Amino acid sequence: MPSLKDLKNRIESVKSTRKITKAMQMVAAAKLRRAQDAAEQSRPYTERFNAVLSGLAQSVGGSDTAPKLLSGTGSDDVHLLVVMTAERGLCGGFNSTIARLARLQAQKLLAAGKTVKILTVGKKGREALKRDLSSHFIGHVDLSDVKRIGYADAQGIAKDVLARFDAEEFDVATIIFNRFQSVISQVPTAQQIIPAVFDEDAEGVSQLYDYEPSEEAILADLLPRGVATQIFAALLENAASEQGARMSAMDNATRNAGEMIDKLTIQYNRSRQAVITNELIEIISGAEAL
Repeated sequence: MPSLKDLKNRIESVKSTRKITKAMQMVAAAKLRRAQDAAEQSRPYTERFNAVLSGLAQSVGGSDTAPKLLSGTGSDDVHLLVVMTAERGLCGGFNSTIARLARLQAQKLLAAGKTVKILTVGKKGREALKRDLSSHFIGHVDLSDVKRIGYADAQGIAKDVLARFDAEEFDVATIIFNRFQSVISQVPTAQQIIPAVFDEDAEGVSQLYDYEPSEEAILADLLPRGVATQIFAALLENAASEQGARMSAMDNATRNAGEMIDKLTIQYNRSRQAVITNELIEIISGAEAL
C-alpha cells in the first residue's frame, strides 16, 4: 500500500499534468478556429476549380491530344501514395487513422500485383508505416519548421510529385489525409490526383464558354495547378483535423486527470484516517496499560 507521501506526490504530479493538458486544449482551440476557417474558405475555390476542369475534361474526352495528367500513362501498375500526417503527436487517433487507411490501400494494391511507392508528408505517418512498408518509401517531406501551411508548401510537394510522374516513376498518384467535419469527426480520405478524376455533377460547364486557345492547351496549363490545389486543400483539411483531434484528446485527458485526482484524494484521506485511527488506538492502549 502506498504511503501518504507517495499518494501526495502522485496527486501533485497528476495536477501538474492536468494543467499541461488544459493549456494544450486551449492552444488547440485557438489554432483550430484559424485552421477551420482556412479549410472552409478553400473549399468553394477548389470545388469551382475542379468543376471547370471537369467540364474541360469532358469536352476533350479520350482524344489523343489530351494531356498526360488527364489521360494517364495507359497503365496502372505503379501506384504512388502520398500519406499526409502531422509532425507531432498527442492528437488522439488522427495520425493512426491515416496510417491505417494507407496501410490498407497499400496491402490491397500489393495483393492485386501492383507496385506501391510511398511519399510521406509528416513525421508521424512515416514512423507508423516504417515497420511494415519502409521498403516502399521513396521520399519524405518535412513540415516541422512550418508554422502555418501556405500554398508554397503545397507547390513544393506538387512539383516533387509531378517531376516523378514526368520521369515515369509511377502511373497513379493518390493522396491520403483526414477531411475535417467537426472537432470530434475527421474522415480518412484517399483521393486520386493523377490521372485527374472529377465528379460528374459539373456536367455541361464547358458548354457555357468558348475557350481560347484550345481545351487541350488550357488543360495542359491548369492540370498541374489542379494537383497543387488539391494537395493544398488536403493540407488545410489535415491542419484543421489535427487541431480538432488534439483539442478533443486534451479535453479527454484533462477530464481523466480530474477523475484520477478525485480517486487519489479519496484514497489519501482514507489512508490518513487509518493512520490517525491506529495512532489513537496505540495511545489508548498505552494509557490503559499504565
